Order: sequence, then C-alpha cells, then structure tokens
Amino acid sequence: MDTTLEPASPLTDTELARLDAYWRAANYLTVGQIYLMDNPLLREPLRREHVKPRLLGHWGTSPGLNLLYAHLDRAIVGRDLNAIYVTGPGHGGPAIVANTWLEGTYSELYPSVSRDEAGMARLFRQFSFPGGIPSHVAAEVPGSIHEGGELGYSLMHAYGAAFDNPDLLVACVIGDGEAETGPLQGSWLSNVFNNPARDGAVLPILHLNGYKIANPTVLDRIPRDDLLTLLRGYGYRPYLVEGDRVEAVHQGLAAAFDRALDDIAGIQRHARTTGDTSRPRWPVIVMRTPKGWTGPHEGTFHSHQVPLTGIRENDEQLRLLEEWLRSYRPEELFDATGAPVGEVAALPPRGDRRMSANPHANGGSVLRDLVLPDYRTYGVRVPRPGEPPSEATRVLGGWLRDVIRANPDRFRLFGPDEVASNRLDAVFEATDRTFLAARQEGDEHLGADGQVVEVLSEHLCEGWLEGYLLTGRHGVFTSYEAFIHVVDSMVNQHAKWLKVTRGIPWRRPIASLNYLLSSHVWRQDHNGFSHQDPGFIDHVVNKKAEVVRVYLPPDANTLLSTMDHCLRSRHYVNVVIAGKQPGPSWLTMEEADLHCRRGLGIWHWASTDEGTAPDVVLACAGDVPTMETLAAADLLRRHLPELKVRVVNVVDLMRLQPESEHPHGLPDTQFDTIFTTDRPVIFAYHGYPALIHRLTYRRTNHKNLHVRGYKEEGTTTTPFDMVMLNDLDRYHLVIDVIDRVPDLRTRAAHLRQSMVDARQRCRDHTREHGEDAPEITEWRWDQERP
Repeated sequence: MDTTLEPASPLTDTELARLDAYWRAANYLTVGQIYLMDNPLLREPLRREHVKPRLLGHWGTSPGLNLLYAHLDRAIVGRDLNAIYVTGPGHGGPAIVANTWLEGTYSELYPSVSRDEAGMARLFRQFSFPGGIPSHVAAEVPGSIHEGGELGYSLMHAYGAAFDNPDLLVACVIGDGEAETGPLQGSWLSNVFNNPARDGAVLPILHLNGYKIANPTVLDRIPRDDLLTLLRGYGYRPYLVEGDRVEAVHQGLAAAFDRALDDIAGIQRHARTTGDTSRPRWPVIVMRTPKGWTGPHEGTFHSHQVPLTGIRENDEQLRLLEEWLRSYRPEELFDATGAPVGEVAALPPRGDRRMSANPHANGGSVLRDLVLPDYRTYGVRVPRPGEPPSEATRVLGGWLRDVIRANPDRFRLFGPDEVASNRLDAVFEATDRTFLAARQEGDEHLGADGQVVEVLSEHLCEGWLEGYLLTGRHGVFTSYEAFIHVVDSMVNQHAKWLKVTRGIPWRRPIASLNYLLSSHVWRQDHNGFSHQDPGFIDHVVNKKAEVVRVYLPPDANTLLSTMDHCLRSRHYVNVVIAGKQPGPSWLTMEEADLHCRRGLGIWHWASTDEGTAPDVVLACAGDVPTMETLAAADLLRRHLPELKVRVVNVVDLMRLQPESEHPHGLPDTQFDTIFTTDRPVIFAYHGYPALIHRLTYRRTNHKNLHVRGYKEEGTTTTPFDMVMLNDLDRYHLVIDVIDRVPDLRTRAAHLRQSMVDARQRCRDHTREHGEDAPEITEWRWDQERP
C-alpha cells in the first residue's frame, strides 16, 4: 500500500515553469494584500506610506494553499474535472482571493477590481481594511462554500457537497491545527457514508506546516508512521509529499495528484459499472512544507500571521518587506498594465471549470425546487377539537417518506441516530440509512443508496447538511431539542453566511436550513433533566431577523403545513419544534392551513368572548403549553362561566415582534386588537419566559403580560408533574387568571384554593402511583365547535 511516493518527475520543464510562475504570482498577491495600500507592482522603491497602518491577515498557511490551488488547476485542465476548493486552514483568505483574481473571476464579479495595476491596488487595499473584505475565505470570495473562520468543519462541508453530486470533485485542504479539533477528527469517517456510485468524491489534503499560532501541531510532531497508520485506519490511502526544495515538491505534488485522481476515477468507474458499492479506500494527500514558506521566519510559528511588523516605524523592516516582495520577481509575472502574463494566465481552466466560478459553489444557481406532495392529503381528520390523539411527527413521517420518493437526487434527512426515535420511521418505507461499512444480519434499513444520513454526531449532521445546502440541494436536520445546542456555533456561522450573502448580488439564494426538534423539554419522562433544554430558540433569535424563523405547531396538521412552508422557503434558518408523543389534534387541515398562514390567531371555538371585550387573554405557543392552556380555559368555562376568555395560539413566534423588528412581525394595531391594550394576558410558552418579554417589550400591553414557561426545573418524572414543576400546568394558569383579573381576586378565592389543592393532589398521585392522575390523562376538550 502506497504511503510515500517514489521519486517521479511527471512535469515537463514547461509545466514546471508555468506552475512555479503561477505560484509565485499568487504568493506575491497574497503578501501584497496583507501589507500594501499603494505601489502594487513596486514601480518605485517601497516607502512607508505604501504600507497599511494596520497589518492584518495570515501568511503562514497561504503559500501552501496557493501551491495546492495551482496544482489543482493543472489537474482540472488535464482531466476536465468539475471541482471546487474547500479551505480549512483558518484565515487563508488572501491566498484564495489571489487565485480568484488570477483566474479572472474576481474581476468579473467585482469590475472595479480589474486585472490591471489599478485593480491590483484596489485588491490590496480592500483586504482587512475598513469598508473592504474580511481576512478569511468569506462569502464575498467567489468559489467559497466554507468560511473557515471557525475551525473544524471543512471536511464535513466537503462531504456534504459531494453527496448526490456524482460528477463533483471536492478538494478539501485541512490545516494541521484544524485537524486537532473534535469535529474534524470525527469527519474522517464521513467516507462511510459516501457512495462512489451516486456521490461525488472528496479528496482530503492534510497540510502539515508544523505550527499553530504559537505552538507546534500534534499531527506534525507524532511519528510519521503513526500518522499514516491513523489515516489508513480511517479508510484512506495516504500519499505523502514533503520537503522544502521547490522543484522537488512541485514534482512530488504533481505525482501525488495524478495517483490520487487515478484512484478516484478507478473507484467511481468500478462502482458505476459493476454496482459494487462496498466501501472503497479513498486517497488522501499529506503535504508537509514549511510554515510561511518563501517568507520571513519560514518554518516557525512567527510566520503564522504577519511576519514583519512595525514597518512604518522601522526602516529595516521596510527593507525586508521590499526584499520579500521582490523575491517573487513580479516583473516576470505581470505585464506593463499589471495583468498576469501569458504563462501565468494560461494555467487556470476556463469558464465554469474555474474553481472560483464553479456553479456548485454558488448553490442557488443550480438549486431546483423540490417536488412536494400535497401535505393536506396526509392530515389527521379532526371531527372535533382534541380528537383524535395523534403523534405529530409520526404523521409528518408519512409525508416526508413521499418527499424522499419524489426527490431522490436533491433531498436528504440528517439526524444523530434519532430519526426512528423521533417517530419519522415511515421514511424507511422509501429509503435506507446510507451506510457503506460492513452490514450484518439483524441490521435494519441500511444501504448504500439511503437518503437518510445518521451518525451519532450533531456536528457531522450539521456540517453535511450545510455543505449539501450550499451546493444547491435541500434537507432537514432532526434532533432531540436539548442536544441541538451542540451545533450552536455552527448555526452562528451559517446564519452569518446567509446574512452576508443576501447583500451580494451574484450569490443566489439557497434552500433553507431546516431544524425539526422533537423529544422536547416537556416530554423527557424517562431521560430527565439532562435532556431538558428549550434554549436553542433563544440562541437562534439572536441572529439577524431577515434569516431566522421559529415555529411551534401545536398539533399534527399544523406541523404538516409548517414543514411544507419550510421546505419551500429560501435562505432562512427555520426552527420547528414539535412533539413526538400522542397529543390532541386541535385543528382540521383547512383550519391548520389558515392558522399557519396567519402565524397566530384567536381560537374562537375555545374562547367565550365572542362579540365582547375579553376579561383575560390566554395565549400559548407550543404543543404542551397549548394543551395546558385549553385545559385551563375548560376549567374557567366550567367554574367561572361569566368570565370572558380569549384563547390565542401562536405558531410563528416572530409574529410577536413589531414589524419594524422582523419581517413577520405583526403591526401594532393588529397586535393590540388580538391581545388588547389593557387586559391581563397569561402566556403559556414552550421555552424560557424571558424571550416572550423580549419579543413583546415594545407592545402597548406589555405591562399586563405574564409568561409561564420553562424555569430550569426538571427531573425524570411524569408529563404533568413536569409542567407542575415549572408552574405551566392548567391549575396554575387558572390561579394566574384569578390573581390578575381584578374583580376575581376576592370572589374566586374558593376556586383558587381548589386549584392549589388539585396541584397537590396530582403531585401526591404521581408519588404514590408513578403515573399521572386520571383527571389529567383522561381529560378531553368536551366543547363542540360553535
């Protein structure tokens, strides 16, 4: 098995000269972006005023990124490859920007940054400069799908891009600092889920340059055999290229790419002609070159960011910078106008074959709508409110099964071993879990062609789905509500990408990132406190209003309507929270559809204020809070029949904000009409109560808003005991009404006491019998629709 390459010289002298010239040009442009704001081609001696006052950027990884980009360009042209480039090593932004400018794509998309001396000056000045572009491979950079500012996710993004993209090669450069992160370590086994017959290929390239910001990297310092054995254990065939002699590294890297790409072509040809989809041994390239190669402090951590500092104050530093820049011989690389000379311009591919112009790296440009079956035909028949009981996510599973059938090449369901647990197992009537490792008798629903992708890592599920969406496909991530927090920071990065790309004209909208969170806080009876946390909503709501949406459908029919909307939407982060346990069905399919379109509304069949002003508003958001609110309304109807109660259900949480704060926000006049301007509002909410106050603090009646929700009280207990622990139960809601409707405080004292007693009675019953009292489990809404 090959791990190192025999001495080889696949490059002719002409090819070697062309590659080296291109590499020097990319390095020159990279250094120029970090340092210069004028005199881009050194037409005159370098002066202090030519140098930026604030030096920002990362040089250390850049020469390696430039070298790999150049060699990939050679391979793309030679083999007519359809390839994109994923940049894992942190802030390698100036290197990739340099290559996109050399390829011409950057100037096509940003005409002011033209391929001449004036454009080069703008290219240099804008980098990490106020009003310019970021230091990493951000959304503004053509060809990028991976920002790289937060380390660990490059390889999972690459595999997500390859799923269902059979002709795509994803070259993924992994920094050796990045390789130390847990998510990246988990990502190596993504090859277990990559089918060579239907998916594209990922070529991981581990770039060992030895250092992070101030420390050596682990994979560079362990014995070579240990590293290569590790990669073999993950199922790869490693090809090692190492050295600091330019010509030898060029030849060795060209040979490595040739061997690796031959391997990939052979693997895919075998799988696609024979039908053999057993897990192959994919190639990986390990390239060890000096940190900051060709620059000051080469081979040390001092080259990580800006190797020369204080240039405006230090003549010697200024001299060293000019010497460094001139070492690339820019007069050989750029013509009199500042454009790349023919030898440099001839290396990259043309048109869409350029990695910076590949349509898959601008996923919205290749996005096709899903074929969605009519969700209305999957709904629960509801003859009366509350009947029959249904499992919302199980009903949804039947619809998702047929979504999968109708979209075998552009839709996947991702989850950390929880698809069946979350009652979506109907999808296995249409597909398997994709899995290419060994399968044994007794395994269920495993196959090479599955559209369900499950692995016990929220990081991998998130990263795969992001890569899948960013390259023009659709998907859903289903998870337990409490553990979606594992990917909080990944959601941050994706939401930022969506926010930024909304303002980039050439970036086309992509399919929304859809979360379906079940096994939620109120129904963790056997798992307990460790599985109880509804705070992901709060986290998401912190993101920009134009990209986040939060939905809390109260039953199966509203869940169907909500998910249909989410799968049709574009460029959002949609969070849908729905229970998997049996619960009441409140709305007919027609009612559910109208209710979801409104986002919130009065449930007139549950209210007693028809034609009059209410004495109190009972509001709710979430399936369990809705049930407790309706049970409280039922108690009030029976014990205080003269009380005028208005029941309001909220599906779209962002409707609570003013329209000035969120595109879905309800205008103040409509909000005041529904929630009144002066009556008590008792709001039963799925999550932490403070969020509702935050969303409504500008509303006229905020002072009369009282929210019940999760108070960080939980344990392994019964469903009703769980809501009692957090004062969200029906009895406590009735107490809240009595305490807040002024003329009830005295005359309803007896009822208040009976509610306190009922709570205690139910608590005692659970402690004695281990289950909820019959008055809870047997309660049904007994009122017909008006």
